[in-house]
Amino acid sequence: MVRSQGVPNMPSERAKSALTIAGLARAGNVGVETVRYYQRRGLIETPERGGGAGQRGAIRHYGESHVRRLRFIRAAQAAGFTLERIGDLLALDATHDRARVRALAAEQIAALDSRIADLEQARAALHRLAQACGHGEAGPCPILTAFER
Repeated sequence: MVRSQGVPNMPSERAKSALTIAGLARAGNVGVETVRYYQRRGLIETPERGGGAGQRGAIRHYGESHVRRLRFIRAAQAAGFTLERIGDLLALDATHDRARVRALAAEQIAALDSRIADLEQARAALHRLAQACGHGEAGPCPILTAFER
């Protein structure tokens, strides 16, 4: 094997960033099927298979841009965005339409505020039921009867 003078046998930049789909999934803390689902939805590009003669058995290689995209999707989901809206955000990234991105963010904030209000109501109702249940009164527990309705 011939080596460059003074340079250890280091992998190429492509080899360092080349991940299999399993490696990409690990880097994004998701399962392989999740990556494939995002690919089918058009959220993550499916790279061509690498390799020589014939494409059978050749492995797809994913790079750092795929990892960043996968992490973006997961973070946007954690913020409550649907996959459809995430697709919109990704498309808007290419156009630099900040006004539309802000509008989508504002819509998401309103949706989260609504969910928070609903959860606060549910919490308050459950708190009242828990207090009523704790007084040791005869008869069925108010919590259980409330859930039967």
